[in-house]
Amino acid sequence: MKKILLTGCNGQLGRAIQKEYHSEADFVLTDMIDMEGITKLDISDVDAVMRMTKDTKPDVIINCAAFTNVDGCETAEDTAYRANAIGPRNLAIAANEYHAKLVHISTDYVFAGDGDRPYIEFDTPAPVSAYGRTKLAGEEFVRQFADRYFILRTAWLYGDGKNFVKTMLRLSQDHDEISVVCDQKGSPTSAVELAKMIRFLEPTDNFGLYHATCEGDTNWADFTKTIFAKKGISTVVKPVTSEEYAAMNPAAANRPKYSILENKMLKLVTDAFSMAQWEDALDVYLRDV
Repeated sequence: MKKILLTGCNGQLGRAIQKEYHSEADFVLTDMIDMEGITKLDISDVDAVMRMTKDTKPDVIINCAAFTNVDGCETAEDTAYRANAIGPRNLAIAANEYHAKLVHISTDYVFAGDGDRPYIEFDTPAPVSAYGRTKLAGEEFVRQFADRYFILRTAWLYGDGKNFVKTMLRLSQDHDEISVVCDQKGSPTSAVELAKMIRFLEPTDNFGLYHATCEGDTNWADFTKTIFAKKGISTVVKPVTSEEYAAMNPAAANRPKYSILENKMLKLVTDAFSMAQWEDALDVYLRDV
C-alpha cells in the first residue's frame, strides 16, 4: 500500500483526499495544529520537514497546507511567504531527497484577473495580491527543486469546512436579502472533485502544471442564487459591483475579477478523466449540508 504524507490534512481538501483514497493509502497526517491522530508539522521549517520525510518515507507528498486568508496575507506577507513559498520549497527538497512524488495545490490568484477568456496553464501569471505573489513563489520553488511534481491550480473551493456555500446558507437564516458581488467570475470547485483529480493524476507520470476547477463558470451572485434555488431558500440575492461591496465591507487585498481557469493540460494529456460541471458537483455537496 502506498504511503502518503498529507499536509494541511484537517482542511477542506485534506479531508476530501482522505475520503477519496479511503483504504487505498496509508496516510501520514500532518497539520500546523497538534491534534489527536495528527502530527504537528511546520512546513516552513526545513529540518522538521526533512526529519518527517526521512522517518516516514512516503511514496507521495500532497501539500494542502497554505496561508489562505487573502486579506491577512496583505498585512503579514512574510508569514504568507513562509507558508506559501518556503513550505513548498522544503517539501520539494524533501520529495527529491527521498524519491517521493509531490502534489502541490495552487490558486487562480496567480493571475491578474483582468482577462476576457479562460486562463490556461501557458498564460503568464501576474498576481495583484500578496496571496497571489506568495502562491506563485511556491509554484516556482516546486519547479526548481522537485523532479516529479504535479502543481494543481484551483479556485472557489468548497468542501467540509468553512466556505462560501456554508456562509451564504448561514446568512440566509436571518436575512431576507443579502448583497453579493456580481462582477467577479470563476468556477466553483468542489473539494471532492479536486480530490478525484489528484487521485487520478498521482499514480501517473504526467507530471507538470494543471488547472483543476469544475467545468463551467458563474459569478458570486448567480452562484448564491443557484445555492438558494437548489435548497428552496427564499432569501433575495441583491447583485452589487465589487466597488459597491468594498464600500460596505473594506478589504485589504485585490480580488481578481476574472478567475476562470480552463483545464487545458488535463484535456491534452488524457480523455479518461474530467472534472464535473460545477452545478452537478454542487448538487452532490448540498445533499449533506
